Amino acid sequence: MRNLSKLGGLAVAAAVALGAGAATAQDKKVRIQMQSNFASTLALLGPDANYTVDQIKKLSAGNIDIKFFEPGSLVPPGQAFDAVSSGALDAAWATPGYWTGKDIAFAVFSTVPFGPGIPEYLAWMKEGGGEKLMQALYAKYNIHSVMCHLIPPEASGWFRNEIKSLEDLKGLKMRFFGLGANVMQKLGVSTQLLQAGEIFQALQLGTIDATEFSMPVMDLSLGFYQVAKFYYFPGWHQQATVGDFMMNKGKWDSLSPTQKAIIEAACDQTVLKGISLGESLQPKAMAEIVKKGVKLMTWSPEMLAAFEKAWNEVAAEQSAKSPEFKKAWDSLTAFRKEYAIWKDRGYLK
Repeated sequence: MRNLSKLGGLAVAAAVALGAGAATAQDKKVRIQMQSNFASTLALLGPDANYTVDQIKKLSAGNIDIKFFEPGSLVPPGQAFDAVSSGALDAAWATPGYWTGKDIAFAVFSTVPFGPGIPEYLAWMKEGGGEKLMQALYAKYNIHSVMCHLIPPEASGWFRNEIKSLEDLKGLKMRFFGLGANVMQKLGVSTQLLQAGEIFQALQLGTIDATEFSMPVMDLSLGFYQVAKFYYFPGWHQQATVGDFMMNKGKWDSLSPTQKAIIEAACDQTVLKGISLGESLQPKAMAEIVKKGVKLMTWSPEMLAAFEKAWNEVAAEQSAKSPEFKKAWDSLTAFRKEYAIWKDRGYLK
């Protein structure tokens, strides 16, 4: 995968360079302030954000100068959407799933419970119309979005105590992301969405009883093992997660065609890097987590069936509430139905 990543990066860079050399010299230099929703020190997502910035600078030969800002440096992370929409902030590097307060449909372009894994999600986003639907939704808020990272499956939660049945979930306070939070609520869990930098303190202080955040390498970097010792798999709620580079639409429209192509190419490179690097880092992280005294737990078939049943109810409810959700969900469902013949026969079980 690393060799593939390098070859892919070289190919994209060469393709852009062929058409961009003369054009970038003529294009007006652009300066962009970009705040990330993920700290530069956060494993995988931090480096991926900086990698995006570096690749844009390299491919544009400095014609596009993006300044990276840590979460909260310019605006609170939860307000990045509104800041980009209004033009107070040029751009942000985040994930659509953070903006479900605007429309629950944003979650479909981020991650879906029991949803597609990396190949299938990438295929829908890039070839099945997913990214275009995402951009049309963002455009209603004066934002242009480019798919800019894609990461492997997550774990499904850190718990202080072993979860032996659905009864053990009832009454828990838990940090949970995206549509999976709606599922947990149906099972009696009180959920809240906290930014990465807020989770450990909330867990340590008992503000929350449990948390999910991401995959082992990122969870390890946040130190959850110091408080919770039961780490559950698989991440039924996030089998793959899409992130994006979102930019004020007026600012985006002011870019030349070449400059837009450069940003899109850099994001494609980041997607490939995030997949390959994300897959390569997990084994060592899991081994280190075990050394910290954490028990790696696997959900029983009965628990997974309960999660999936609740998810099917959530999907139907949200389709009835949000026309945008229904549009995105119908598109993804139709794509997955057609894709199934390939998934079922093309891959080893």
